[in-house]
Amino acid sequence: MKRKTLDSAPWIWRTISTVSILATLLLLFGFGYAIKDVIFPEGDPALGTGQSTKTPADEASKPAAPVDDGKIRMAVIGDSLARGTGDDEGLGFVRRAGNILKEQGHDVQVLNNLGVNGLRTDALLSKLDEQGVRYVLQQSNFILLSIGANDLFQGGQVLQGEDPPTAEKLAAALPETSKRLQEILKKVKEINPEAQIVYIGLYNPFGDVKELEVPGNAVVAAWNDAALQILNQEDKMTLVPTFDLFENHLGEYLSSDHFHPNGAGYEEIAVRIAQEYQAETSAEGSTN
Repeated sequence: MKRKTLDSAPWIWRTISTVSILATLLLLFGFGYAIKDVIFPEGDPALGTGQSTKTPADEASKPAAPVDDGKIRMAVIGDSLARGTGDDEGLGFVRRAGNILKEQGHDVQVLNNLGVNGLRTDALLSKLDEQGVRYVLQQSNFILLSIGANDLFQGGQVLQGEDPPTAEKLAAALPETSKRLQEILKKVKEINPEAQIVYIGLYNPFGDVKELEVPGNAVVAAWNDAALQILNQEDKMTLVPTFDLFENHLGEYLSSDHFHPNGAGYEEIAVRIAQEYQAETSAEGSTN
């Protein structure tokens, strides 16, 4: 029994030595692998390579130039008329104009309606700094603008006072408001120098109210004249007149709120817009 133990001892020591060597090699390999990670870190692929700090939002804030493929890309910005308030069908003048142009054989896309009920010129100036608004306008080639009625007529609230406003009182807002209109048009032009910009002229919604017929007509005429002078200073800017459309047809073209157009009124404005587009297109074709 004692001899057997002595004969097996060398084998046991050789086994222990082999295991120890293997353990040491494994330890050295693990140590080397850890050192490699410290000296040459690969990072987490999910976090990116570190070569770019741009986010998807950053990329989206850089709109690509609109493609010149012959398509009409329409956008509308401004007040409740731009929004289409009063139209039972919810189309407003922008979608109605788009439908007319489609019937005439044009490929039309309405990108967005940026109209806001109650918007005034000062608020629109601020809105033009919003990235989303600028993106839509940059992608358009036919921009419709409606603004100014809320500045002059307090959003249709002028009849709620005890005394109807005089022509002088209505005209008091003209200097500052027309100045802001000029700034608005200038900013839209800076956002998209290539687009055709169409301003929708004002009408007098109170032409059938005895106390407001004359002062209302006077201030609207003065406003439209000031707007036309501003538009004439720039290329690719035009005014679509609406005063004559509504002057003798208020009962036919106004909605029940006695301020906004109804569907028929918006349709008349849309016809004028489509006519203006055709006229501008023909004029550009004759000069090329």
